[in-house]
Amino acid sequence: MSNWTEYVLGEIADVQTGPFGSQLHASDYVDFGIPSIMPKNIGQRLDINLDSIAYITEKDANRLQKYRVKTNDIVFSRRGDVEKCAFITDEMDGWLCGTGCLKVDFFSDATVIPKFMAYYFSTRESKHWLTSHAVGTTMPNLNSKILSNFPVELPSKSEQKAITAVLTSLDDKIDLLHRQNQTLEALAQTLFRHWFIDGADDDYEKGVIGDSCDVIDCLHSKKPEEIDSGIAEKYLLQVFNIAEGGKIDLKKKYFVSDEDYKEWTRRIELTGGELIISKTGRVGAIAQIPDFITTGIGRNLVAVRAKGHFTPEFLKDLMLSNWMNRKIHLNTSDGTILQSLHVKSISALPTIDPGKELIEKYSKMVKPIHKKITCNIEQIETLENLRDALLPKLMSGEVRVRL
Repeated sequence: MSNWTEYVLGEIADVQTGPFGSQLHASDYVDFGIPSIMPKNIGQRLDINLDSIAYITEKDANRLQKYRVKTNDIVFSRRGDVEKCAFITDEMDGWLCGTGCLKVDFFSDATVIPKFMAYYFSTRESKHWLTSHAVGTTMPNLNSKILSNFPVELPSKSEQKAITAVLTSLDDKIDLLHRQNQTLEALAQTLFRHWFIDGADDDYEKGVIGDSCDVIDCLHSKKPEEIDSGIAEKYLLQVFNIAEGGKIDLKKKYFVSDEDYKEWTRRIELTGGELIISKTGRVGAIAQIPDFITTGIGRNLVAVRAKGHFTPEFLKDLMLSNWMNRKIHLNTSDGTILQSLHVKSISALPTIDPGKELIEKYSKMVKPIHKKITCNIEQIETLENLRDALLPKLMSGEVRVRL
């Protein structure tokens, strides 16, 4: 890195705080309009999560024009998970950098490629700098002054471009596989609805989940200590590992010691085809364990294992159906802090049971779809591991890209 040039972020970009609460009130948000990026919307992979994004009117967006983002900006969470950031793509151009966020706007004449900087911010070293320099005792907070002093070492612009191309190529392949899985999941749900919901025999709706599945609670004990991934090999799934569409997200693993793993898998060690469902927080979030992993469950999770004539394919599509989602909603209780879904209420959820013959026919038809989804998940994990291994080496100059 001897030929890399040192900067602080404020020398290559303008760092700006999003609007304060006095500029944008809760009553200003609407059902449709201009998306307003909040800390909760910033994902783990430089992306924006649209599931719970808020909207403002075009009028308010114009009033807050200086806070609107443009392509190639980077948005940071200003509080809480301050190491998280999102790269603004063409389709996000004109959205609002909302309350609780910081916007990084790179100077047009700066010797930097913005996407390169987004990857630079993704390294463990960068995240450590951000969290260690944040202020606040109960909740970490960033401000524009702190972020402007973030140290940067940049190679030539041509090398930045080459490094960015390598990492973007991997991300594009990962994104393609994710989108393919979304299509396959939608297809499976359409088939399930056609077979068992729309115009189906009323006799299909009978029994409860506990009749056809083993429902196994997590260990009710103090959360085990997290171990560095370089030391430990075994991990426990957490609520954050449940992705959309019934998939497991393995980008972040909660590694534990062999002793803790043995203790926390006394009740069940999960294998391919079994389901997990969250009891609190993201109540009723469901995912299926892919065939290529064996693991345990952490706090606030329940395992559901098909038995009898229920198959893993049928169980997954049943649990992810809109029909079951409504049943889960009706069985969710109001806790003192969070809504909760108890183990007994999961076992007591009504189910659809069209009989062994029809379930086997359905499972035989959808099994190739489920298998393809699992293969894609395995490829995604392989590509993400490759990307994560390359990232720090490329950003430190340990591995150089041929120009």
